[in-house]
Amino acid sequence: MNVESFNLDHTKVKAPYVRLAGVVNGTHGDTIYKYDVRLCQPNQEHMEMPALHSLEHLMAENIRNHTSQVVDFSPMGCQTGFYLTMLNVDDRDEVMAYLEATLKDVLEATEVPACNEVQCGWAASHSLEGAKELAQKMLSARSEWPEIFGSEA
Repeated sequence: MNVESFNLDHTKVKAPYVRLAGVVNGTHGDTIYKYDVRLCQPNQEHMEMPALHSLEHLMAENIRNHTSQVVDFSPMGCQTGFYLTMLNVDDRDEVMAYLEATLKDVLEATEVPACNEVQCGWAASHSLEGAKELAQKMLSARSEWPEIFGSEA
């Protein structure tokens, strides 16, 4: 299959984790690294849309306070995680440090950025409290992020 995640055995992974999911070398020397930031166990749980949506806004905005090398932070359609796309950042430990700092920012947030009809395509679908719960859940399992596959893999 052409899509990397379609070749991943979702029954073998153990969320939460942070996984390098793709590398693209640009023609001008830059390299794009795509990280799979998985919060929920595939096919067993998922993020509810208002919480996911708010977490996306908070993470996309705040991670850029920790690094200027973010290309994109976007949700997976399956609602189990996000893709973090970075420019020239091939160190997963560095990426996990950015994610940890940003999730801590989420816990301190008092509002969801760009949560209005001018800046958001579905402004009615947000939950700051839900985003904070997801952030806390991910942070509580910080030591597990490097482990991608469960013991049955």
